[in-house]
Amino acid sequence: MKLYYAPGACSLSPHIALLEAGLPFSIERVDLQRAPHTMESGDDYRKINPKDYVPALSLDNGDRLTEAAVILQYIADCAPGRDLAPAFGTFERYRLQEWLNFISAELHKGFAPFWKPATSQEHKDAAWTRLSQRFDWLEQQLTDKDYLMGQFSVADSYLFTILRWTDHFKLSLARWPALKRYVSRVAGRPSVQQALKDEGLT
Repeated sequence: MKLYYAPGACSLSPHIALLEAGLPFSIERVDLQRAPHTMESGDDYRKINPKDYVPALSLDNGDRLTEAAVILQYIADCAPGRDLAPAFGTFERYRLQEWLNFISAELHKGFAPFWKPATSQEHKDAAWTRLSQRFDWLEQQLTDKDYLMGQFSVADSYLFTILRWTDHFKLSLARWPALKRYVSRVAGRPSVQQALKDEGLT
């Protein structure tokens, strides 16, 4: 398998998951800072993913997957012994999907205004207010447990990745001590340390 990534982008989450799963894979960096987006090879990334954003996962049979929440579940199902996701057909699997959908729709997309240089400060302030409301709720969910599902799952690799963006944009998590502890806890996992090193983020 090959993961197409940009350093620190949401593609960090499947990078962590692949390491947690112990699966063989390679990575190729995508330059998202200039258009057209190109890969390390110099080729146009749109040949790999016409949507033109990361992540994309090329499978050994030639198929490709996009969208972080889907790629994460695929990785988990390729390594069932690692317990990165509950089995299909169980209620707990729907709970995992609930978390992945929340992270994707409410948190990941909530940061979109911060990634756009032309966004006004007023718009950024409004986006931070909405994200803060989500963090208020999330703080309650993590007050008395280490991970979202009780034990580490692919949802944690996604949430950790998104919460890291607060540092990137100089947004403080001081108001949410449980979230700060959570970020530190996940950051200490060997897979996370390796993914950050691989992407030049340490």
